Amino acid sequence: MQKLISYPISVIYYLCFGLTLVIFHPIQWVCFHVFGYQAHKISVDYLNFFLLRCTNLLGTTYKFENIESIPENVPLIFVSNHQSMYDIIAMIWFFRRFHCKFVSKKELGSGIPSVSFNLRHGGSVLIDRKDPKQAIPAIKGLAEYIEKHNRSAVIFPEGTRSKTGKPKEFAQSGLKILCKHAPSAYVVPVSINNSWKIVKYGFFPLGLGNRLTFVVHKPLAVKEYDFAELMEKTEAAVVQGIKI
Repeated sequence: MQKLISYPISVIYYLCFGLTLVIFHPIQWVCFHVFGYQAHKISVDYLNFFLLRCTNLLGTTYKFENIESIPENVPLIFVSNHQSMYDIIAMIWFFRRFHCKFVSKKELGSGIPSVSFNLRHGGSVLIDRKDPKQAIPAIKGLAEYIEKHNRSAVIFPEGTRSKTGKPKEFAQSGLKILCKHAPSAYVVPVSINNSWKIVKYGFFPLGLGNRLTFVVHKPLAVKEYDFAELMEKTEAAVVQGIKI
């Protein structure tokens, strides 16, 4: 029954979602080219605020736990499981004071109003998953950027989204590069729950009435651990907070 009801609601949702992307694309362009980084960042923050409001049409709600434990004025590396694109929208808005930058696949860098522009110009990096050699300097550059400006990188070590919520094995290479070149950073493990349920039927229709939770775990100072221990603690914290 929920799936049947979702068809007309999903149509309305996608109309609102698409219209939001189209409206904010020129706003971003003007903010970036005329007023600079800070204005562009604010436009991206509010783009994602309105995208979140669109998901409220689906009955989606959000809860973030322990945000107050995140240190400020230091570089941050958010490490999280990945369940859907709604992870990213929520993190950009609720973590907005930390200036989140993402490691994204290069295919997202073109063709999507607002989204592609932000990925190309907002400080995130685009990597070719088929070319690991290209990814290394791109991620290194992101690490040096957050180290210099006290901003944050977001990385999903599973490499791809989980369609059932069950976590996949974490890859180490991306996080290792970030830690090596941002030595004063804190790694912040984050567990995401229920995001996958929005797309449990695929991209149409969408799941209704889901409560997304984002649990922030104890931040770990990169300089206080060797990488193997840091990786183990980070993955354990993220996995422990996932409820299937």
